[in-house]
Parts: sequence; C-alpha cells; structure tokens
Amino acid sequence: MYEELPVEAVPGALRAFASSYRTALGGVERSTAARRVEPAVWSALEYACHVRDVFLVERDRAVLAQVKDRPGLAPMSRDERVSICRYDSQSPADVLDQLAMTSELLALVLEGLTPAGWARELTYNYPGPEVRDLAWVGRHTVHEGTHHLYDIHRVLAGARAG
Repeated sequence: MYEELPVEAVPGALRAFASSYRTALGGVERSTAARRVEPAVWSALEYACHVRDVFLVERDRAVLAQVKDRPGLAPMSRDERVSICRYDSQSPADVLDQLAMTSELLALVLEGLTPAGWARELTYNYPGPEVRDLAWVGRHTVHEGTHHLYDIHRVLAGARAG
C-alpha cells in the first residue's frame, strides 16, 4: 500500500504524524502510556519513542545516501534502544514534541530531494541487507509511522482495560 505513495507526498505524510500521535497519546497519563500490556510488547510511550528515533535515524541515512555512493548502514538496534535510551522514563509530552520536531527534520531533507536524490541507493539492513533507494526509505518510514500509530492505539486500549 505505501509503495504507491508518490514521493512528493512523503514529507507531508511525515509531518502529519505530529498531530496524529498527539491525538493518540496527548493527555494520556504517564503511567498508562508507559504500561506494557505484555512483557514482550512495547508500551505506547515506547512505540512513540521508537518512531521519534526512526525519524532521526532515517534522516541521517538520507543525508548519508546523498554524500556517499550506496552506503551500508549501521543497524538501528531498535530493541536495545528501549532500555539504553530509557524510553519508559521519558515524558509523553516531551516525546510528542520531539516526534513533531524529528518528523519535520526528516520532511525537510526529503522534500529537498530531486528525482536523482530520491533514486540514490543505500544498503538497508532490515530485515536483511538489501539495496534500496531513498524513495523506498521515505515510503517505508511513512509505513512505520502508520503501523506504530496503530500499535499505540492497540496497547493503550489494553493498558486502559488492564
């Protein structure tokens, strides 16, 4: 589905996450936002932190792809970041502000790309090494933001019920 998103629409879709995530998580008590419904399932707060960090990582990857030919990428270490970056101790309001900022920073880079810029390739490392262009990275990031927004709604429903 996201493969069909025109690259010109990617920056706007990224920016729209600021309000979507604020609607989903804004005003939710910290204890509810940080509650895991199952030990192996992230909390709503952890998902929001992850998306914020995805936007930062993808921005750096987009910049790297503009200055290096087909760069290889370091893994994001998404599962390790949850504890290393102490996602569960962060303020939901601060995370929402940061998510808005990082979506804007990524959108600024992507909206400045020419067709040749969108076609720049890198070796994306998840789930396994594969050569991708920045058009794929942009669309994939929109997919990630959408998917994790769904996750937030799902885990919040469970956190509120339990």
